[in-house]
Amino acid sequence: KKEDSLFSDIEPYPTEIAPGEFLDDVTNTILRFIVLDKPQAQIAALWVAACWFLDEIETAPIALINAPEKACGKTQLLTMLSNISPRAIQASGITPSALFRVIEAAQPTLFVDEIETVLKDNEALRGLINAGHTRSSATVVRCVGDDHEPKLFNAFGMKAIAGINAIKLASTVTDRSIIFELRRKRTDEKVERLRQAEPGLFSSISSKFARFHEDYAERLKKDINLPEELSDREQDNFEPLFAIADLAGGHWNESVRTAALTLSRASSNELSTGSELLESIQEIFEKISPTDKIQMSDLVKALCEDEENRWFTYNRGGKPIAPRQISKRLTGYDIKAKNIRIGHSVKKGYELSQFEDVFSRYLSPPPDIQLQSYKSLEANDSNGYGVTNTENVTATESQSATRKPLPVVGCNNVTENSGVAREEQIKPSNLRI
Repeated sequence: KKEDSLFSDIEPYPTEIAPGEFLDDVTNTILRFIVLDKPQAQIAALWVAACWFLDEIETAPIALINAPEKACGKTQLLTMLSNISPRAIQASGITPSALFRVIEAAQPTLFVDEIETVLKDNEALRGLINAGHTRSSATVVRCVGDDHEPKLFNAFGMKAIAGINAIKLASTVTDRSIIFELRRKRTDEKVERLRQAEPGLFSSISSKFARFHEDYAERLKKDINLPEELSDREQDNFEPLFAIADLAGGHWNESVRTAALTLSRASSNELSTGSELLESIQEIFEKISPTDKIQMSDLVKALCEDEENRWFTYNRGGKPIAPRQISKRLTGYDIKAKNIRIGHSVKKGYELSQFEDVFSRYLSPPPDIQLQSYKSLEANDSNGYGVTNTENVTATESQSATRKPLPVVGCNNVTENSGVAREEQIKPSNLRI
């Protein structure tokens, strides 16, 4: 077979496995190496399982690993998933002509890091990635040979992509994706490095996935009840994962539902790289300490107090930063404005405790800020800044290493220009297409 020259065979595990317990083990293994919420880790485990059941599923959702900034572990997660997926291949440098040929030949699981750079001005590659989403439409026509004879190529297959602000990719890509939101690791969050994994860990997991598929492929249901809260496209994306969870039984039927709804809501947030805004807000809270609340109008005034500060002329025409822009940026970090009371006046604003997690994740080193306890509807006696009256709102850098290297084959008229940070790519191996 052609694929024999590209990938080594994975022998199924010699004894039967319990699917539910096995998927629990995979989830825990992911959490062992990646700073990730458990619902996302569960979906990641199910997504890898769907890769092994590729011949039985009708939709191949893209795993889109998104990070608001560098050093959030996106490459680490991409590598982790590649270690336990069938026929994994790194495709960051692959050309469109090589891509549809390798998919036709081997139906690999594709992994692409720094997707925002890879897809820039590359509509041909974007089209191929999109074409592989559903089995019924996963064909492309290309002219091949000296005679340029038109030929149909199969483009159906599982893909994992990762990038900074990858959620801002074209909707044709994000709509076909299950989106994983990563955050930077805090100093108190400990995970192991992939290179420190015990020998045989990932090959053993792969072997168990192969046995899982061998024993349960014919039992996979085609008709699965999906949550009505999901959109039609989201139902398409999650359907194979719900089918895998049905095979696993136990808590997995409820876990996949909860996780799918959690991820679908999270993916609706537009993320940004607002570290500088976070830093400025942090400094403002330090200045007004011990006050731990601030109205939006006062926040804008404090941000623009220094005429040399970038926020003073951030909008087009040299105008100050607008409240809508602050709100949009902070929403990307799951920070939303609350009702803040000053005397008898209640206006929108923020509480310092809302920023505790993001300050610790994105601002390094974290300053010595004394967070004040929450006091509902308490009047502010200091500096005229406000007090909240609503409940609180809630949100790796690790050297990546692959045990088996992959083969290479709304603002008020505001202009937002953010640079793209890059992480170290997955190391290629001996096959180049």
